[in-house]
Amino acid sequence: MSSNCAAMAAATGSPSSQTEESSPASIGASSSSTSATSSTNSGRNQLRPVKYDYADSFACTYIVSVVAASIAELVTYPLDLTKTRLQIQGEAAAIAAISPTQTITKSNMQYRGMMATAFGIAREEGALKLWQGVTPALYRHVVYSGVRICSYDMMRKEFTRDGNQALPVWKSALCGVTAGAVAQWLASPADLVKVQIQMEGRRRLMGEPPRVNSAGHAFRNIVQRGGVRGLWKGSIPNVQRAALVNLGDLTTYDTIKHLIMDRLQMPDCHTVHVLASVCAGFVAAIMGTPADVVKTRIMNQPTDDKGRGLLYRGSVDCLRQTVSKEGFAALYKGFLPCWIRMAPWSLTFWLSFEQIRKMIGASGY
Repeated sequence: MSSNCAAMAAATGSPSSQTEESSPASIGASSSSTSATSSTNSGRNQLRPVKYDYADSFACTYIVSVVAASIAELVTYPLDLTKTRLQIQGEAAAIAAISPTQTITKSNMQYRGMMATAFGIAREEGALKLWQGVTPALYRHVVYSGVRICSYDMMRKEFTRDGNQALPVWKSALCGVTAGAVAQWLASPADLVKVQIQMEGRRRLMGEPPRVNSAGHAFRNIVQRGGVRGLWKGSIPNVQRAALVNLGDLTTYDTIKHLIMDRLQMPDCHTVHVLASVCAGFVAAIMGTPADVVKTRIMNQPTDDKGRGLLYRGSVDCLRQTVSKEGFAALYKGFLPCWIRMAPWSLTFWLSFEQIRKMIGASGY
């Protein structure tokens, strides 16, 4: 009986003893399972940088910048057209001097102020004319915006470890000037076509014969008159303007954004993007308006059969004549629409750019 009880006790106790003996094995199995799971998870986590690397790649950044710039251009283009018309107003006397047979009066030569110019275009030429020339403007951003953003990003990464740190102002300014100059030189032909198309409606109201009918016609006309080199007419003031604008835009946005995040301990959010982009648009307008006036006048001036300008010999001559004939304030003609355009353009561009990058999993710019 006692032996039976002992056997039963042994039988009953065996599970517990087996459990106690198997505990280390089970712990080992559990730990190995955990390590296997962690290794699996670590393996999965190791795939994430590949995704982010792709989203932060040159090609992806280029495409996102072009899309964001196209959105901003469509929203703010009427202000760009108004700015261009205002900048050309002071040329009527020079045009009359080289075309004495033309009848140009003050009433049909210019509007009074930004709002009157915009409403005058809509009333006399039609509301859709406020977007006249938007097609070559979009073509321009395929080159300009993609190159400037990617060039600045590449140079910034060369100066920092990961490209997300704040640069000293002088380094950021150097990157902004270089990126803007290179991008604008490549996109200068599209900008030339855009300016000429923008002025067609005004030329016809002034009684002048049509110069171009479409972007393609303007392109062919420029090449026929001045050859391929004619596509870069006005490229020097154009590059100068772009360098100054990007000094204001890229440098200010990058500096102000990191300054707000570091000093105010704010995350990379829409509030930071709005504040930085508004500051960037204002500084860019101050830096770029004088060069923009010179660029627009050189691009819009009449040319001879060889494509040489009849009003200005170059950007320095245009600057000198503008200041001597119309005063220093003439260099800031169109500043208000320029600033009013650059502020929402910069705001729309940077918000779209940052939001699209966030959606595809890229890091903050």
